[in-house]
This record gives sequence, structure tokens and C-alpha cells, in this order.
Amino acid sequence: MKRRVVVTGLGAVTPLGCKIDELWTRICRGESGIRRIQAFDPSPFRSQMAGEVLDWNTDGYVPAKEVKRLDRFVQLGLVAGIDAVRDAGIDFAKLDPFRCGVIIGCGIGGLREIEIQHSRMLEKGPEKVSAFTVPKLMPNAVSGQLSIYFGLRGPNAVVATACASGTNAIGEAFRKLQYDEADVMITGGTEAVVTPLGLAAFAAMRALSERNDDPATASRPFDATRDGFVMAEGAGCLVLEEYQHAKARGARIYAELLGYGATADAGHITQPDENGVGAAEAMRMALRDARLSPDQVQYINAHGTGTPLGDVAETVAIKNVFGEHARKVSISSTKSSLGHSLGASGGIELVLTVLAVRDDLIPPTINLHQPDPACDLDYTPNVARQRQIQAAISNSFGFGGHNGCLVVGKLS
Repeated sequence: MKRRVVVTGLGAVTPLGCKIDELWTRICRGESGIRRIQAFDPSPFRSQMAGEVLDWNTDGYVPAKEVKRLDRFVQLGLVAGIDAVRDAGIDFAKLDPFRCGVIIGCGIGGLREIEIQHSRMLEKGPEKVSAFTVPKLMPNAVSGQLSIYFGLRGPNAVVATACASGTNAIGEAFRKLQYDEADVMITGGTEAVVTPLGLAAFAAMRALSERNDDPATASRPFDATRDGFVMAEGAGCLVLEEYQHAKARGARIYAELLGYGATADAGHITQPDENGVGAAEAMRMALRDARLSPDQVQYINAHGTGTPLGDVAETVAIKNVFGEHARKVSISSTKSSLGHSLGASGGIELVLTVLAVRDDLIPPTINLHQPDPACDLDYTPNVARQRQIQAAISNSFGFGGHNGCLVVGKLS
């Protein structure tokens, strides 16, 4: 029999705040964290904006001498993970370290460090490349560093499935708990590729919005005038815990993680299946795992990136799964406020979905003023809405044809 799994801790580092309460408040107010890029001069680029994490630091988390040995994506993930553990009130020193683990999603890894060290090698020669290059750039550095920080010896891995990485990582951590391979897991996603190469590469694919004159309104999921996604960085982490374990220690429980589904499109390496077949099956799998019917879901946190093809494909998939109920379920894309943080997005969005369930509050899809006739469902335009939520879905779909879906609900 599968064991029950609950969420007992949340942590996030985002363009709209690095504390959970601040992030949730600003999301529900409909604020935007998209600005002209400040990390470097974006003038030569087609897309010149991003969701950058600006007001944050690692003080109180990582010793200053250690920070230099960590790429930015690792720093973001460490802070989010540590905050999630602090929020959960767990003292790992009192637990069996082999029953506690870490699985984090990261789509790309240390792109910034690759750029820095490549330039150094070309300018100064191979002997000047840092000895810390590999430990800084490898995508599994976050899960490794979190396990070292807390002394956790249980399951430890990174999941790299592009924009589905965070969701797939949470799903895999969920499975470890369901099938009694661990009692506590730190999980989520992190990414920091708002760099010159990252921006140029995605722009070359014509994947990014080029609405540089008004960054705050550039991310427009499901709107008829959408022209691509807006890059972002950040991290979102959760502490998942076996229900009886959490109950025994008197933990505060945010919600229950009920189901997980994952599929592949087996089609184009970057374009979604236009009929959303793989996405739909991932949702069906997650609902079966949760033992819920589609009409028992009140909210979907959509992948909703703002790309012309992706938003339509997700809409078609939702209709295929939910049938007539598709027009009754509330949907929103929080990427409209935060941008698309790639491998981190699934972690951040599950954090927000858990908060939506807790507060019975649907966060808005901002910048949705001209509905696309092909996207004709209820995307909660511009204003948050109170609604009782017993169960909710969080979707993530990534390049490579990866589809991931998680179901959360109130603890019953």
C-alpha cells in the first residue's frame, strides 16, 4: 500500500520576493517581477528583459568564503531549500540520515560559470581555469550541497528534464516517500541562466517575448497578443514528509501531495504536441494516482508560458482530460508575474499551488486583456479570486517532450 505524503515546509527565491508570505501576497496582488535586465547590458539582444532575483543575499545561510565556490543556481537552491527546512521545523540531527534525502530539478545548471571559465581559458590559457569549475557547474551540485548542509544520506539526485525538471523532481521524491524508501525529502527546482549566452540562445530560437518597451506586461499567457516567454531565474523548494512521520512530530501540514504523472510526447524536440496528447495523459496519470476524478479538481496552475503554440496545446489537453468540467475549473499561469524560470518553475509553481489550496484563493493570470479564441477557458484574468479548493493540479512541460503533473489537496 502506498503511504500518504504531506507538505510541511516551503521555501522560494523569486523575482517577487524571497520569503513565502511576501511572494504570495505580491502574486495575488497581480504584481510583475519582470524588468529590463540588470545583470549585464542587454542592448544587443532581441529580448532585453527577465525575471531577475535582485533583493537577496546568502547571509545567514552559507559562509561568505563558501559562496564563491557556488554557482548562482546553487546559491538560489540552497537558500530555498534551507528556508523550506526551517519552515518545516525539522531537526535532522534527531532523524535517521539514511531515511532523509534530496531530489532537486535543474534544467541547465551552471551556465554562468561555463561562460566565465570559457572566457578565462581563451584570454589567459587553460592553466587559469578554476579548479572549482566542475563542482560549480554540474546540475547535481544543489542536491549534493543540500545533503552536505543537513547531513542527509538518503536518496539523492538531480532531475534534468528542461522546463519539467522541478515537477519531475518533486514527483520522484514523492515516490520515494510513497514506497517507503524515505521519510523526509527536500525537493523542488532551481535555475539561474539569465546570462548573455542563455538569453542569446533562447532568443535565437524565437522563443522569447520581444516586448522590450514594457517589460512588466511582456509575459502574456493565453492572451491573443502573446509573443513568447520571458526568461527568469529562481528556486522553489518543499519539504515532503510521510504523513504519520509528520503527525508524530506535531508538524504543521500545508497540504497533501496526492498524485504524480509523467509522460513524453515522442515528437519534436522543442515544439509541443499540438493536440496535447502527452500532456493530457500526464494529467490523467496524476489523477489516477490521486484517486480523483477530473470533476473533483477546482484549480490548475498551468504551465502557461505565453508561447503561441504551447498555450493552445495545454488548453486542448485540459479540455481532453476534463471534458465539460474544463469550463468550470479555475486556471491561472503565475509565469505572467514571475516569468519562466525553466527548471525551477515546477518547484516555484507547486509552492504557489499549495498556498492556493491552503487559502482557497486562485492567483491571477496578469496581462490577459485580449482573450485568444483558441484559449477559451477560465484563466482568472488579472484579479485573484476566492474559491474553495479541495484539489489542485500543477502542470509542467519541457523541451524534449517531457510532461509532468502533480496533484495536491487539503488534508482529509
